[in-house]
Order: sequence, then structure tokens, then C-alpha cells
Amino acid sequence: MLATAPDAVTSPEPIDLVISHDAAGRASELLARHPLAGRKILIVVENLPVPFDRRVWQEATTLRQAGASVSVICPKGEGYEADYEEIDGVHVYRHSLPLDAQGALGYLFEYGAALFHEFRLALKVARRQGFDTLHACNPPDLLFLLAIPFRLFGVRYIFDHHDINPELYEAKMKKRGFFWHLIVLLERLNFAAAHVVISTNESYRRIAIERGRKRANNIFVVRSGPNISKLRPTEPDGALRNGRRYLVGYVGVMGEQEGIDLLLESVRHIVYDLGRTDIQFCLVGGGTSIDELKKLSNILGVSDYVTFTGRAPDDLLFRVLSTADICVNPDRVNAMNDKSTMNKILEYMAFSKPIVQFDVTEGRFSAQDSSLYAKPNDPADFAGKIIELLADPAQRTWRGALGRERVVQALSWDYEIPKLISAYQQAALR
Repeated sequence: MLATAPDAVTSPEPIDLVISHDAAGRASELLARHPLAGRKILIVVENLPVPFDRRVWQEATTLRQAGASVSVICPKGEGYEADYEEIDGVHVYRHSLPLDAQGALGYLFEYGAALFHEFRLALKVARRQGFDTLHACNPPDLLFLLAIPFRLFGVRYIFDHHDINPELYEAKMKKRGFFWHLIVLLERLNFAAAHVVISTNESYRRIAIERGRKRANNIFVVRSGPNISKLRPTEPDGALRNGRRYLVGYVGVMGEQEGIDLLLESVRHIVYDLGRTDIQFCLVGGGTSIDELKKLSNILGVSDYVTFTGRAPDDLLFRVLSTADICVNPDRVNAMNDKSTMNKILEYMAFSKPIVQFDVTEGRFSAQDSSLYAKPNDPADFAGKIIELLADPAQRTWRGALGRERVVQALSWDYEIPKLISAYQQAALR
């Protein structure tokens, strides 16, 4: 039973934060039976390298533990430049990408190059390891083009739905038009080609049914639950506070739709309108907008209060999460973010951190009472919620404990393993 917030803000009773023995035991027992023995799986992901992509890596290693032979095709990235390596029994093939796409022609060039390399490497995997199931993770929704030729030879196609691209396009471009309609068509074709769909939450499951026209028995919700055994708190690092009393942490991508500009506006409000100069903000992550965001922090006069680490190794990530007094998710309220589950929220919760975020459907489902919810896209209210939590240590403690307990008792990766295995068993029947 999940803990509930007290009527008054007081120190909570200690909560047993050991992961549910039932969930961990069931997952271990299931994997020990090797239910996917003899299966040969190829996972394709285009937007992040592996094992940096935590969700894809958890899926790959879980499938390997279930007895399958697993290969992964992914792009190269900083720290992940090897063309091929075997990690924990998983065969990882990587390819270069020409650029970070900007504009229609840029995306066409990038996606075309990626498809070429993916098909080339898929043929290599077919010769070396073989595969009977192709598990493709969007974005983009073009990977059905890779799946179709192999379907002719009996390969099963599983579509792992990571992003809702029509909503993502609209959030970035602030319009619809020709390319939006094209993206909707590609999404529909991707769903149609799939034998089984893996959805990351119930909102995505509804999209698979309503827009993708998939039957409910061919859709499996597999959330990106954190592997608690690998998210280990460290000793707090006082240097991250930059000489200030409090540290507010952010972990995630630095892109247009992540709302970091709204967070920086909140920092400006905190420093100049509220006169609080005792709070440091540490933002962990890389992305296409990081240089623009650094410039914006200078324009707003808050660069001394904001640390941009760029893409960081786990050691630094864990130190930031272990040191932070609270963590934030400034994803702006739009159709995409309302329906998407953000991995950072679950990571904050795993580290027992109270959260401030804007009020979106899936963010509230994940965090529940471990978070405060600001008015949609309102930097001043977001700043006010940050100040409220920092002023109340007892509230921070019990909200952080609620988040940790929810991950442990309902949202960790152990709960998702049986669902992932079931998706593969269903694909074999199609």
C-alpha cells in the first residue's frame, strides 16, 4: 500500500524502501526459465546510442537474460564510437549520422542516411547472428521501411512506440500543414506494419488503438521503469552548489520542447523578482538547443546561477541527483508532453527527490503526490512552487519518500519484464 501525505506537514514515519520481493522474485523466476530461448532479436534505435539509451538497453539485456540472442543497431555518439562491440552478451552495431537535422531537407538527408546504414547493418546481423524478430524504436516513423523486406522472410515486426511524432512536430513548428499530414501517414503505416506494438503508457496505448487501428490484444504497455539496483545514491557533492545553500536539479534533453527556456525564466524571477540568491540550478544533459539556452541564461542575467553540464556520465548524474534538494521538470504543457512519460521523473523519484513540474496527464500519473504542479507554462508560478518546497524541509522529505515508494512498489523495471516477455510471445503467434 502506497504511503499517503499527512494532513499536516510533519516528519513521516520511516518507509521500507526495499524493492518488492514479489515483483523482483517473479521477474527473476521468469527470466531463469529462459522463455525466449532460441529466439533471435534485432533492435533498431535511431536517435540515441546504446547503452546510453537506458530504456533500449534495459530491454536488450532483459531479452538476453530471457534466453534470446540479441543484436542492436544504433547511431554513434560521444563515448560510443565503436563500430561493433559485444556488451553483456548483446551485439551492438553502430553507424555514423551526417548531422543534427534542421529543416525538411536536413531531416530527409539524415533519415535517408540512417535507413541506408540500418539496412546495411541489418544484412550484416542476418549473416552473423540472424534474427527472427525486428524490434524498432521510433523516432522516426520510417523504420517500417526497414521491416517490410524482412517480413517477407517471416521476420516478426515489433514497433516500440517511444514518441508521438505528429504531436512532436506540432509542438516544434507551432503548426500543421503538409509535413504534419505526412507524419500522420507514416505513423499509420508504421502501426499497420507491426505485428505487435509496445506502448510506453496508457495514453500511447489509446493512440495505437485509435490512430493506429491496432487490436488491444496486440498492444502491450511496457513503461520505462528505472532499474533501482543501478540507480545508486552517492555522497552529496557540495561543490555543485556553487557556494549557495540549495541545489535544484534537472536531468534530460536540451531541446525546444523541454521547456528549459521556461525554467530559465523561473530562475530570473527567483533571483530578481523574489530576491533569492541562495539557489543554484544544475542542468544535466545535451541536445540541439544547449548553446541557445546558454545564451538565453546570459541574456536573462542568470548564468552564474545555472550550471550546464552537457551530456554527463552516470557518476556525475548520480552526484547531481544525490545532492539536489529538489528536482524539476519544466516540460511545457502541449499535446505531446501531456501524453508522454518522461524518464527523468521516474529517476527523480528513485532518488527520493520531491519534484516541481507543470501539470500534464502522464507526469501526474507517474509522480502523483511526490510533485507540486505549477500552472501551465507559467514561469512565475513554477518559481513559486520551487520556493515553497525549499522553504519546507518536512514537505520535501515526505514527498521524496512517496516518490521513492511509488517507484519501488509499482513502477520499477521488475514490473515491466513480464509485459515485455508477453509482447514477444504474442508476436510469435501472429
